[in-house]
Amino acid sequence: MKIGALKEIFEGENRVAMTPDSALQLVKLGHTCVIESGAGAKAGFSDATYEKAGVTVLPTAQAVSEAADVLVKVRGPEASEVALLRQGQTLISFFWPAQNADLLEAVNARGATVVAMDMVPRISRAQKMDALSSMANIAGYRAVIEAGNNFGRFFTGQVTAAGKVPPAKVLVVGAGVAGLAAIGTSTSLGAITYAFDVRPEVAEQIESMGAEFVYLDFSETQIDGAATGGYAAPSSPEFREAQLKKFRELAPEIDIVITTALIPGRPAPKLWTEDMVQMMKPGSVIVDLAAERGGNCDLTIPDEKIVTENGVTIVGYTDFPSRMAAQASTLYSTNIRHMLTDLTPKKDGVIDHNMEDDVIRGATVTHEGAITFPPPPPKIQAIAAQKPKEKVKELTPEEKRAKEAAEFKAQTRTQFTVLGVSAALLLAVGLVAPASFMQHFIVFVLACFVGFQIIWNVAHSLHTPLMAITNAISSIIILGALMQIGSGSWLVIVLAGLSVFMAGINIFGGFMVTRRMLAMFQKS
Repeated sequence: MKIGALKEIFEGENRVAMTPDSALQLVKLGHTCVIESGAGAKAGFSDATYEKAGVTVLPTAQAVSEAADVLVKVRGPEASEVALLRQGQTLISFFWPAQNADLLEAVNARGATVVAMDMVPRISRAQKMDALSSMANIAGYRAVIEAGNNFGRFFTGQVTAAGKVPPAKVLVVGAGVAGLAAIGTSTSLGAITYAFDVRPEVAEQIESMGAEFVYLDFSETQIDGAATGGYAAPSSPEFREAQLKKFRELAPEIDIVITTALIPGRPAPKLWTEDMVQMMKPGSVIVDLAAERGGNCDLTIPDEKIVTENGVTIVGYTDFPSRMAAQASTLYSTNIRHMLTDLTPKKDGVIDHNMEDDVIRGATVTHEGAITFPPPPPKIQAIAAQKPKEKVKELTPEEKRAKEAAEFKAQTRTQFTVLGVSAALLLAVGLVAPASFMQHFIVFVLACFVGFQIIWNVAHSLHTPLMAITNAISSIIILGALMQIGSGSWLVIVLAGLSVFMAGINIFGGFMVTRRMLAMFQKS
């Protein structure tokens, strides 16, 4: 079948749904590709580059629509593009069916099948097609870059001859894909990064990325992310008040705020109020990634950047992925290519629209003249439910003493048992072995016991426990070899020298490996 990519006509949209690289991959599935002239120009892909990749460049959108069996786009179709659709044709793009009921009816009336990339279910198998995550990842990264462009200082702290520069303090509200991308970028630039999310299961993710999770003094249990497909759920009024109280405490200290909080099918929750903006220092920056849905900040104006009376810059752009068009187009076209891979299971260029497939069914909003939105819930849960963590009970002084006494008695019983069994075995060996053997055997047993106690108690501050133990064993080998190296026998001298050489390689090699391991976790 022919896959056709249309030029985006939405004002300010620079992305394209097909790149030369993705076209080469589509050809391997048995398809041929066509594209409207100039479709990739704003993303840095010329018509000549497409032709070199074997893509046929057509002059108009109408020519592409007439030639293609499947149309791919970034934005949902405009009225003029809906008129180009025909019976049996497939359209793959962002569509937002819940917010565009009239558009859904119009496309269905044309008899076209629509695969909405924003409806791909969030299950493991569909991650390669999750265009929302791809674009959110870019938006989170770009938000930090945009904040840095409007912020008058360094992100990282510096000590220079001209004076000391404190690090910037960044607060990321919402730790979804965009939030985590913003956290990663902010910490890598050296800022002190704080992050907040209503979902309890993301605290460990935030802390693992080097940011500090903002905890609330609130006992209410929040809804687990597994129940909402990984998204945040609406909070209770009491939780919201506790949340706003915490933000008011942080506002005077924070230099950059990046808000990413969205709830599917609802306006963006207001999390950064006007009074918080007034508390912030002059020169501070707020980047509102939820601006398209009304914004998380009271003062956000969609598609605009404003500066408040107290000198706080509020960025409300809604086209962050489009501002990195080349990268965004590469990721989005890859998502579409994976979708077409699932739609072409035999790789023979024939589309098999299997409505029994969870991913295809979930993303399909119109098919064969019927509106199939909303889809049934996927058979597989989006993410695993978080297992409740048991709280560690604080012991009273009496309970601590009782516990220590019980542990001491248990250790004493174990030690006496081991000593008793060892003594019995020695007596049993002594009954049949000669006296000369027993003298050496007892020295050997004591040496093993002392060696075990020494080696096992070596602290592994700079090593893994296994490496610490092997280094301790090597050290004992070297001590024994040094004691024997002065022997009169040439064979003993050679063996002792080999022992020192090989054990030394193990010790110094261990330190070299440890140094390289530590260097992996250091910032140069």
